[in-house]
Amino acid sequence: MASELRADRADLAGHIRQLDGARNLIAIAGAPGAGKSRLAAEIAAELNARTPGSAAVVAMDGFHLPNEVLAARGLLPRKGAPETFDVAALAASLAALKTGDAVAVPEFDRAADAVVPAAGTVPASVRFVIVEGNYLLLTRPDWRALYPLFDLTIRLSVPEAELRRRLLLRWQALPEAEARRRVEENDLPNGRLLRQENRAADLVVAG
Repeated sequence: MASELRADRADLAGHIRQLDGARNLIAIAGAPGAGKSRLAAEIAAELNARTPGSAAVVAMDGFHLPNEVLAARGLLPRKGAPETFDVAALAASLAALKTGDAVAVPEFDRAADAVVPAAGTVPASVRFVIVEGNYLLLTRPDWRALYPLFDLTIRLSVPEAELRRRLLLRWQALPEAEARRRVEENDLPNGRLLRQENRAADLVVAG
């Protein structure tokens, strides 16, 4: 991985405010359990506190393929892996957001384990769109087309032992054997994939 500039979490909103343009897309990438959603929400809240309505968050999880499609392809046990997302739809939404227009975006209902189409809208007035997801910097075919759409990229870095701890807490409502299967056979391998096939981010922060 190429050299990355280490940054303090407290400085991220300041970096983002320096971006030019009426609409800027900022990627926050990292392994499952790295804290992408929380960081995206914190940054958006800080930007909006300074300039109300200037920032919005779009989550890559809104572009999961439907469970019935994954089941038909034998991919349901691997849900969360790169091949279980509709990357073409994600790329199209990001390209639409880049124009500065108002764009309807899907959201993921974790309780229902399902995507809700057009559940949210990014208004035309939003200047900073914080996009968070595991694979935004992935160099695989199709995924690599996302990178040119971002004006700033941020990678969250978290040791694997800490990721394991957080992920086991995430799945603690499941039977212990199933929780460990998800963590050891799906979530952590997906995180390792990022170390092998990610491009460098502009900024890297501790998660």
